[in-house]
Amino acid sequence: MSLSVSLCTLAAGLLLAGPPSTAGTAPGAAPAARAEAPSLRIRTVARGLEHPWDVQQASGGRIVVSERDRARLSVVRAGKRRTLADLSSRVWVSGETGLMSVVVDADRGQVWACHGARTRNGPEVRVTRWRVDKGWRSLSRRRTMISGLPATSGRHGGCRLLLEQQGPGLVIGTGDAAVGTNPRDLDSLGGKVLRINRRTGAPMSDNPFAGAAGDRRYVYTYGHRNVQGLAQRADGSLWSVEHGSSRDDEVNLLVPGGDYGWHPVPGYDESVPMTDQSLPGEQQEAAWSSGSPTIATSGAAWVRGRQWGSLDGSLAVAALKGSEVRFLRFDGRGTLVGMTRPAALQRFGRLRSVTSARNGDLLLTTDNGARDRVLRVSPR
Repeated sequence: MSLSVSLCTLAAGLLLAGPPSTAGTAPGAAPAARAEAPSLRIRTVARGLEHPWDVQQASGGRIVVSERDRARLSVVRAGKRRTLADLSSRVWVSGETGLMSVVVDADRGQVWACHGARTRNGPEVRVTRWRVDKGWRSLSRRRTMISGLPATSGRHGGCRLLLEQQGPGLVIGTGDAAVGTNPRDLDSLGGKVLRINRRTGAPMSDNPFAGAAGDRRYVYTYGHRNVQGLAQRADGSLWSVEHGSSRDDEVNLLVPGGDYGWHPVPGYDESVPMTDQSLPGEQQEAAWSSGSPTIATSGAAWVRGRQWGSLDGSLAVAALKGSEVRFLRFDGRGTLVGMTRPAALQRFGRLRSVTSARNGDLLLTTDNGARDRVLRVSPR
């Protein structure tokens, strides 16, 4: 399938940011300027999928796709899908949890996946690494990199992975498993952004609590509800995308050791603010917030390449309930300065993941539950 649409004149694809309760922005931010999008070419590069959670580029023109409920890892090349691994015997699937995010180091022939798992003490979420052969036909040498991420019914399982641009860091965004005490409990791995060494699984030595005992050594930030997206800007800064409750999906600029203010206690009280400034200490405000209603933001990637025009350097954020991609432009301090919603990307239903390909194209996954696909979006 191929679709080309000129967006420069589509006012419906442009949105001026306003207060959080209306257009969605950071508190106190200046009004967002209009950003013209280039014409887009949208092609289907894989079809016949079911709840594809993530898509990553591999070597030799291949892409790797995970499917949450099937627990299937596929390789797609020249429009043809082939099963790389059926992981259904190893992956616990329930509700929002199953085979979720994947990342690929094509040079080293390694694949990491975040997924549900069964243990003697009940289900959990963990990150596993495999070696892949040169032909991308099989996985071997399985190793658990980190385990014990909480899982209850499968609600709020997270779980997004990101390989840092420099060094051995692997960043892991987790959900709170719908347990109210998890996000601000530094010894719980739920409701956090974690950093581990991708080669050893050890906590990164420069983590903010690296010198402590227990699981808090892995913690980079805390006070999150359900982290769905991670992206690293060209300046090295880390950003997360998070599902809100009845309001306030968030994009957050991550500050080491930062508290992002989700604390739905007693019980699991979802009426509390996503960033509760009444809590002790300092809470980090969102760089962007949807206000009400939420759009169920999910994966994110920084857009790169002059071919994208004014959208070069923006953050592309996929939305499930909103069925769109929002291109958010932030200045060097992390303040929102513009937002664009291309109409051409509002025609495919729920959108889960967005990945930047090596040539600057974007890869998107739909998540409608049946006949899902992977889309390649190219500026023209």
